[in-house]
Amino acid sequence: MAPPPTVSVSSSEPPKLHASDIGSIKAFADSNGLSPIPSSYYSIVEARDDVADHLASSIPVIDFSLLTSDHPQIHADAVSQLGKACADWGFFMVTNHGISEKLMEEVMNKAHEFHNLPVEEKKEFGDKGPWAPIRHGTSFFPQAEKVHFWRDYLKLITSPQFNFPHKPPGFKEVAYDYSRKIRAVARTLLQGISESLGLESKALEDCTGFDSGLQVFAVNLYPPCPQPELALGMPPHTDHGLLTLLYQNEIGGLQVKHDGKWVNVNPLPNCLIANVADQLEAVSNGKCKSILHRAVLNNRNTRISIPLVNGPEVEKEIGPASELLEKEEPLYKTIKYRDYFQLQQEIRFNADKGALDEIRLNRQN
Repeated sequence: MAPPPTVSVSSSEPPKLHASDIGSIKAFADSNGLSPIPSSYYSIVEARDDVADHLASSIPVIDFSLLTSDHPQIHADAVSQLGKACADWGFFMVTNHGISEKLMEEVMNKAHEFHNLPVEEKKEFGDKGPWAPIRHGTSFFPQAEKVHFWRDYLKLITSPQFNFPHKPPGFKEVAYDYSRKIRAVARTLLQGISESLGLESKALEDCTGFDSGLQVFAVNLYPPCPQPELALGMPPHTDHGLLTLLYQNEIGGLQVKHDGKWVNVNPLPNCLIANVADQLEAVSNGKCKSILHRAVLNNRNTRISIPLVNGPEVEKEIGPASELLEKEEPLYKTIKYRDYFQLQQEIRFNADKGALDEIRLNRQN
């Protein structure tokens, strides 16, 4: 197996490398140790002191067991809290979600095993585009980006059809169980959000085709970075689905944007981290807020995150729920989910606007 490329260090800045020159950040980091990172990975554009640590403790927490309670008042209070979290933060932690700690640990252990496979063994899963059912690669969107990101990823389409690598042994079986349980949690959360909007519990499921909706299962690995003040693991972005549910190891790095400041996310033990995505903002006619988030790095520990994006049916036309439009004007155009996904891919590196801005009605030019 050919060794990963090395970077020669001179008195000037390191030579520029493209993501295509580095097939694995893990292998590159393991080989180069504390050497300066290539300048093509200089992705920090905002000062790190723009972080509001005092807001971290204010991140909403939703007790899933209360949301599923048979007691009308307990359920109603949980629905109200969920709706407020989606409106005020677009982000919350989910506790008592019913997925066993054992299963979550198994998924995390297998995620480690996959990323620890030799580079040659992972080449068969090389990224062939956003609609490929199984794809492994590095950075964020190497085909279009001008700067690169300190991340290796495995991305899989696990609904409506389940796709997964055949190695390491046991990963596919554990991931199938986990992905289905995550889908069930997402469904219940979506029902609660629907109720918080004054709709029938299944209204958002029905109008988005959730039963046959897209699910993207990602396994992100962020190795220690020698210069974390210069690079990001993931740039600021929003997600394209309805709800993303994320589980991570004990290493921090996720930040969310709230009131113009970045907020460090310090997850509660065994919780799921949830964020509103673009299609939920559109279908709720702006009442739920799709939130910017990013991944920052450290120079000591490897972070692994496992987000599952739960979205509508790919061919479904998505726009504000018709029941909401009986009392208010639409704020977003209706667009097929597949077309929206493609639109997001095309403009995701425009710092001045996102895909939601392109479908927002009466927007300022």
